[in-house]
Amino acid sequence: MVETRRQQIEDAASALFRERGYAATSVRDIAGALNIQGASLYAHVASKEELLWSIVERAAGRFEEAADRAATAGQGLGCLERMRALVRAHVAVVTDDPRLATVFVHEWRSLSSERRAEVLQRRDRYEARFRALIVEGIACRAFAPTDPALAATFILTALNGIATWYRPLGRLSAGRIADRYADLAARTLEGRPTS
Repeated sequence: MVETRRQQIEDAASALFRERGYAATSVRDIAGALNIQGASLYAHVASKEELLWSIVERAAGRFEEAADRAATAGQGLGCLERMRALVRAHVAVVTDDPRLATVFVHEWRSLSSERRAEVLQRRDRYEARFRALIVEGIACRAFAPTDPALAATFILTALNGIATWYRPLGRLSAGRIADRYADLAARTLEGRPTS
């Protein structure tokens, strides 16, 4: 696949936003990472916030698409296996591009109030997938009784944390991490101690 200049700019911005934070990264920093003049950057993007918005939107879309695929693949399966699939899907997005995931998880708060509100709505809808599955699992006794909102927040916080430490050449492959986190989430929801 041929990478467009816009994609290169977003990738460079993602790396810098992850490393330094949105507020501490200037347009000049992004241009410098690409060896172009700051003014040249504006031929491709209107503002630094537009870049952040585009990155956050792309990440949100990836999480939503992965969850949709997991839900489709999990039709007819029990709550436990559907939760495992949902966890694996989330981990796959995080490990596929930890920079993008980190920016989505942490830097969205730097957006304008209108855009922040939109991101919050999308995040709430995404988290609702986990809550609904937990409610269903409790109802069919696959999961131990618990506060579904708190359990969903617990799981998503753990999953999002992977972006801060995951390295593609690390001790565990992305798939192995996904499997282990799926197991930990399942054991937590079942109310069984982890080994």
